[in-house]
Parts: sequence; structure tokens; C-alpha cells
Amino acid sequence: MNALTLSHLLQSLGGGESVTAFFLVLARITPLFILAPLFSSKQIPAQVKGIAAVGLSIGLAGVASHGQQIPTDALQIATLMVEQVLVGTLLAFTVGALMAAVQTAGGLADIVSGFSFGATVDPINGNQGGTFSELYSLIGVMLFVAIGGDAWVLHGIARTFDLVPLTAAPHLGPMVGAAEASVSTLFVSSIEVAAPVILALMVTDVAFGMVSKVVPQMNVFSVAFPLKVGVAILVVAASLPFLGGWISDQMYGSVATALHAF
Repeated sequence: MNALTLSHLLQSLGGGESVTAFFLVLARITPLFILAPLFSSKQIPAQVKGIAAVGLSIGLAGVASHGQQIPTDALQIATLMVEQVLVGTLLAFTVGALMAAVQTAGGLADIVSGFSFGATVDPINGNQGGTFSELYSLIGVMLFVAIGGDAWVLHGIARTFDLVPLTAAPHLGPMVGAAEASVSTLFVSSIEVAAPVILALMVTDVAFGMVSKVVPQMNVFSVAFPLKVGVAILVVAASLPFLGGWISDQMYGSVATALHAF
């Protein structure tokens, strides 16, 4: 989007207060394209993200500023900009923590199955990870889209304008508590997703340990590694269909946690 097109869009908003409201809304929406799943994907060009952010801000600016007196003082506007960023960051962070838990579950599956020895590059966020980490990340984003997670996030960000108007200051205490809750449950959530693989491979290791005691002349390690890989693939394939319901429940809880903090 070039400067001339943006200038025409801003002129269509009306006076100075409308332009200020637009930038305040843009400040609240921008964290979605940095932290939230799908919105922050590196596969989406930065120019497309900018166009989407500006379009959403223009659509919400009129509703968000309705019945409010937008200040014109530069210091007050700067303070409001920071507050909008904090509100948007909390919502994006709580939802992003959910996808981070799914990817962490894939990393745990890689560790216990041995796939972590061959690291690959995750096409979603560009980080290095194992095979299962990449698989869970891709499937997590696919399920996020399939269950309408993007719509939930947009409904959530629109709801924040009712809970925390543009000219109102959010309560930092509950916001910090919601962020801490998201971080504290991240590892527990990843264990829940990876539990079938971890338990299955634990039982497999115990079984091979018993075989090595009964038949000590058998080279257990040459047999155990490929068998563990096969068990891991089968268990992951059997457990993935249940991941959609889990993500749907957690998505509702993540958005609700963020909204209740405002």
C-alpha cells in the first residue's frame, strides 16, 4: 500500500479525531500480526499483513471511537498508543501460547522418538525443529483455520473495544495475571497433547529393557530405534484426529482468559 492510497483512506475517515482513532485502533490490532497464529505467519508477505491491518483498523475505527472524546495532546495520544499495544498484545499472546504448546508437544514427541536428531526448518515460523514439531505446527495452524480460530481472534479484538474503550486505561494487574496463566499452562498443555506418544514410547522402552534382560545376547539397540519410530508414527496418526477438539476448547479458554483480564 503506497502513501497516496493510505492518504486517501485516511481522508475518508473524516477529521483529526477520526485519524487519531484510526491509529489507536491500528496500534491495538498490530500485535495480532506479530504474535497471533496464522496472522503472524512468515508465509504471509509483510505488505499483505500491513494491508490487512489497515483495512481492519479502518473498519473498526468508527465503531471504537463512537461516543468518545479523542484527545489531541501529543503526550496523551502517545500514552493511549502504548495502552492499545498492551491490550492487543495480551490477546495475541494468549492465543499464540496455545499454538506454542502444540509445537512444543511435537518437540517432546521428537525427543522421545529420536526424530530430534534430524532437525528441519518449520515453514510457519522459520525455526528449526524435528519432524513431529513441524507436523504438529502445520496441523495446528490447519485446525486453527478449520475451527474458525481466526474469526474467534477477530471477534475477541472487536470485543476489547467494548471492555477497554480507546480512551480508557486497562487494568495492568489482571492483564499480567492472564499472561502468567498462559505461560504457566503452556508446558502442561504440551504434555497433554504429547501424552499418548510419551506413554507409548515409555512402554516400548520398558518392554525392550525386559527383553534385554531375558535375551542379553540380542542387540536391542539395533531393533529398538526403528521400532520406536514406527510406534511413534502410529500413535501420532491415531491421536491427531482428537487434536481438533482439544484446540477448539483451548482456543475458547484462551480468548476468554484475555477478555476477562480487561
